[in-house]
Formats: sequence, structure tokens, C-alpha cells
Amino acid sequence: MHDEPALLEPDDLLQMPDGESYELVDGRLVEKNMGAESDRIALRLGGRIDRYCDVHKMGFAFGAQTGFRCFPSRPRLVRKPDVSMVLRARLPEGAPKGDILISPDFAVEVVSPNDTYEEVEAKVNEYLSAGVRLVWVISPTAKTVLIRRPDKSSAALDINDVLNGEDVLPGFTCPVAELFG
Repeated sequence: MHDEPALLEPDDLLQMPDGESYELVDGRLVEKNMGAESDRIALRLGGRIDRYCDVHKMGFAFGAQTGFRCFPSRPRLVRKPDVSMVLRARLPEGAPKGDILISPDFAVEVVSPNDTYEEVEAKVNEYLSAGVRLVWVISPTAKTVLIRRPDKSSAALDINDVLNGEDVLPGFTCPVAELFG
């Protein structure tokens, strides 16, 4: 008989030297593997969103190392979207030093080579259940973006379409093709 590893707390993840490389799922470490292509797409989109938020004094954009603890029924769950944004009014003190304890308004998952459909779908559903208002799932292989919303509506875009921030990032646009250039 072997012992089960001890369940970790969110603060344990913050103290780990390589904690930025992991999410915490019900107290267990799950490595966050991003391939170079997925990371590049996330960086390109995150940079655009960050600039847009700065210019319009709208919110704060975050990258894949920022943890969110916004799942009240699962206190040992820390998710790290590849790109996220929180409206400025919801973070009046600015970005906290550790994890963010409220849900992002907007979250992006860029599908990585080792991601399964079930893993990505679980994250999307967790985000939407926690109050995220807009989720984009970007597939580098298919060169598509799946848009998911809390009302269960969705849309699928390809390289001929233009993303827009809807009511979460009003006025923000980005041609899908530019994510993959």
C-alpha cells in the first residue's frame, strides 16, 4: 500500500520555485504545458488586449502565470488561463501580489499539443460557472477560435473572421488570421 500525496493548498503553489508552471486541481498539481506555437499565439493576443486595456483605461490583462482562485465550491482549484482580463473597477487596488481571488471577465485558452478536448472543456465550464463573461478557445492546428458565453451561446470563427470583445471589451477587434501569422 502506498500513501497518497498530500493535497496542496493554493498558497503552497505560490511558494513553489516552479509553481508558475502548474495549476492546482482539487489540491493536486497539474503541469501547464504550452508549446512554443501556443505560447506565441497567447503572447500576441495578450499584448493586443493589454495595449487596448491601457489605452482605454478598461482593465488589466494577465498572462499564463497568473492564478485565479474564484471557485467557491472548490477552494483547492487554481486555474491559469493563457490570457485573461479583469475590468479595472473590479480590481481598484490594481493587480495583487499573489493569485487573483475573483473571476476574470475574459479568459483565453490556447490549445496546446498535449491538451485533450475534455481538459479544455472542463476549464471552459469552470470559467463560465465562476462568472467569466467571455471565453475564447484558440486552436493553432485548426486555426480557429471557439467563442463561449455564460448563456451557453457560442460561435466558431476561422481565419477569414474578426474577433471582437463584445460587451466585455467593447471596441476591441482582432483579425483571427493575425493570431497565426
